[in-house]
Amino acid sequence: MKPKPVVRITEQTNPASDSLDTKSTREILGIINREDRLVATAVGKTIPQIELAVAIAVEAIRNGGRMVYLGSGSSGRLGVLDSAECVPTFGTSSVVAILAGTPEALTLSVEAVEDNPREAVRDLKRIKLTRHDLLVGISASGSAPYVLGGMRYARNLKAKVIGITCNPDAPLKTLADVTIIPVVGPEVVAGSSRMKGGTAQKLVLNMLSTATMVQLGYVLSSSMINVQPTNRKLWKRAEGILTKFTGVGEAKAAQALRDSRRNLPVAMLMLLKKITNVEAARLLHDGQSVTEVLRRELRKRGK
Repeated sequence: MKPKPVVRITEQTNPASDSLDTKSTREILGIINREDRLVATAVGKTIPQIELAVAIAVEAIRNGGRMVYLGSGSSGRLGVLDSAECVPTFGTSSVVAILAGTPEALTLSVEAVEDNPREAVRDLKRIKLTRHDLLVGISASGSAPYVLGGMRYARNLKAKVIGITCNPDAPLKTLADVTIIPVVGPEVVAGSSRMKGGTAQKLVLNMLSTATMVQLGYVLSSSMINVQPTNRKLWKRAEGILTKFTGVGEAKAAQALRDSRRNLPVAMLMLLKKITNVEAARLLHDGQSVTEVLRRELRKRGK
């Protein structure tokens, strides 16, 4: 018996955009917008799977591993985007991204590389992937050979594997411990999964990385407690977080940031406990998490 052919929703035509080329600009934009509204609902249905993925990611990072995004084309670029933003937002290097055909693929179409599963293995060996890491394979169709090859390699290492796709029949399901599948339906332009598919993947990655970092103690209330103040905007943000939680003025907040060598949690603990940066750093290092230590001090002050 022949195997059942894979039905790729991401490649099908969308009745809503039939005869798109005959529409006015206003009509085209309306069609795209109506289709985009379906994305958040589709992602919402995958929250139970994202929750499982977050638990796996938290465990991996707590045990010294990394969350490694792997993808090609638009899917891979979205992984790079999310990974890059985790550095200034959370001050972490535990989220890593590999894009097939990097660095050329960041700005140019190098689509042929997605057909080579051996290239993924080479890329994962280059970053020394181990069983302690978590691999997140990202593919709108769920069938990119590059991504599947990387997922197989990770499974052979006994690493945990997450799959993100928009195709319910995706082959990557058989290689993942958890598969996140927001079913957004066919694209307005058939096969252009940078559209609804890309938006859905971006939302999932936002949720996965953000919830993971919150659970790991990188967010206090809704503030980036580990933000890296590497430019004027981020420095002002760090100052504002210090004044919000400690009640000091901008001048004292700025001085604490300088004395802490731009380490926001250290600066906050220095202000809350009136201690040196060395003492603050030691207390944070010995605590269960940054937010656990800071919350304890804030509770003492009724905050």
